[in-house]
Amino acid sequence: MKQRTIIILGIFMSALFIGLLCIQASYIRVTAAMRQEQFDEAVRRSLTQVAQTLEEQESLRYIDSSLPYKLSSSQSGDTTHFNAKQIVANADTTDVSCTRVKPHVFISTKRGSNNLQEASRVIQNRLRQRYLQERSLLDDILIKMLCEPYDKPLGERINFLQLNEILDRELDYNGLNLPHYFSVINKEGEEVYKSKVTKDSRTDEYYTQVLFPNDPDPQANYLKVYFPTKENYIHSSMSLLIPSFILTVLLLAVFIVTLWIIFHQKQLSEMRTDFIHNMTHELKTPVSSISLASQMLNDPDLSKSPAMLKHVSNVISEETKRLSQQIEKVLQMSLLENENSALKLTEVDLNELCLNVAENFALKVEAKGGHIETELEADDPFAWVDQVHFTNIIYNLMDNALKYSKDALLLKVRTENEGKDSISISIEDNGIGISKDDLKHIFEKFYRVPTGSLHNVKGFGLGLAYVHKVVTDHKGSIHVESEINKGTKFTITIPLNLKK
Repeated sequence: MKQRTIIILGIFMSALFIGLLCIQASYIRVTAAMRQEQFDEAVRRSLTQVAQTLEEQESLRYIDSSLPYKLSSSQSGDTTHFNAKQIVANADTTDVSCTRVKPHVFISTKRGSNNLQEASRVIQNRLRQRYLQERSLLDDILIKMLCEPYDKPLGERINFLQLNEILDRELDYNGLNLPHYFSVINKEGEEVYKSKVTKDSRTDEYYTQVLFPNDPDPQANYLKVYFPTKENYIHSSMSLLIPSFILTVLLLAVFIVTLWIIFHQKQLSEMRTDFIHNMTHELKTPVSSISLASQMLNDPDLSKSPAMLKHVSNVISEETKRLSQQIEKVLQMSLLENENSALKLTEVDLNELCLNVAENFALKVEAKGGHIETELEADDPFAWVDQVHFTNIIYNLMDNALKYSKDALLLKVRTENEGKDSISISIEDNGIGISKDDLKHIFEKFYRVPTGSLHNVKGFGLGLAYVHKVVTDHKGSIHVESEINKGTKFTITIPLNLKK
């Protein structure tokens, strides 16, 4: 599949995922807002009904306590007592029993229809008089209710235990069977009652309701109610929406990772193809040179002078070395592709190993006008390593220092123990250095650092990836420090007792 097609599909799928996430997020936000509004409305209805019930109860208590005294003193001939509940009950019916006193009227039947009319008129007058008296009585009581109770302390006007029961009943009726705490504040701003002390109560999340709104100062007393599990109640309605949103986010993350893997694998595939093409070209050159030299030796028409034989011999030797190096690159590639590579561990003196590599490499460094300094200070240099691979990584690091250096190369090789269980090997040069951006990628396969004005550097971007693989297979670590135009320092640290 072409890279452009992959990019278009990736953009299209990402847009779909992002659109789906936006829709889900919007739906969750709208649902939460609607749930919050429903909750607030239910609380307001409940608290309004609580305030109304308190006023009704106070009115009934006041009428009940005031009415008997008024009735007993209103007429000397009628001392019948009635309580407030009876008056309210009688007011709701049209039954004749609502008349408080039945007048005693004696009707004589000797005078005919005029007597009946007179008796009816007397009864109506007595009922009208009684109605006016009782209405005046109730008016007096109501006037006193408007003038007297609000001056009493709030604790005398409210039964707090009864208030708790009323509040529970109203909240439950409106579907809010939730834990709640409430407090009552008087007109001086003092908290006269609190149902429960809680650490998580926050003033800004209280619901308030004015108590006794018909008082002259209706804002004086109020009720505060707090719901500690309000957020859980609101979010409970979204128990399926939030997990679906999270799963969509995870699915988007998996898609992005998958897309990245596809691009990475495609890039590796292209690099691998380039590597094979380059390697094929690199292998053809020494093979062609060796083939040409062998033909010269087998050609009877050519004179076999000692100078010619020496020249052909040198060509064969150099091209053989070159061929060997290319084969080594293929072996390194094979090691990198095999994640579970087997190491042939032997106990090796790393001081001696580094010294041998430095001595073998000295001629190349000196040919470039430089020299090698060795500081083999490890007191315990014996470690269990794969000698072949470990020798190769030291050689690779020195070879990189030579490739990416200018004239007068100074190469420092140093060993030292870090504690009792590990040893470090550092290889430092004064070359062109590596930028910070390139330092992040130098251990990746096929990655090559741009060389700027150095155009004679050849390679496949496998050397440092191979070094990193061998070091990590030895349970070690590699660290690099570099500064442009000042040099680079690689430090390898491995355990001494890897075999154990």
